Amino acid sequence: MRRDDDLPALLSEIASDRAPLPNAKGGLSARHTDQIQQFLKENFSRKLSLSEMAAVCDLSPYHFARAFSKTFGVSPYQYVLGLRLDLAEKLLADSRMSITDIADLAGFSSQSHLTTMMKKYRNATPQQVRARQGQSQASE
Repeated sequence: MRRDDDLPALLSEIASDRAPLPNAKGGLSARHTDQIQQFLKENFSRKLSLSEMAAVCDLSPYHFARAFSKTFGVSPYQYVLGLRLDLAEKLLADSRMSITDIADLAGFSSQSHLTTMMKKYRNATPQQVRARQGQSQASE
């Protein structure tokens, strides 16, 4: 089972997997890109508003959303959702942690919300992801 003190390293690993697009015209500046990546790395598992994210870069929500999308290739919502799903998938590898606890830790409102989003964006339920993880570990 993953210990709580391993969680910051896991969160850092997940957030570093999502790199910005190089030289995105009309996107965030390098400084704002670094600031928002750091902010999201530390806060993606809690409820975030577009206004709160925009404030990190001192931009209006409208301008921030457009610049963020040009920089990362996805909307802020999709980016945060991707971080949450990545964390959930990594935590599902630990079969002793309940899916409800994983949903809560990853920032989903409920186990049902996690299941719905995972089915929609990853084409698998949390139980199917867990089963695949167990199969791949058994074959090693």
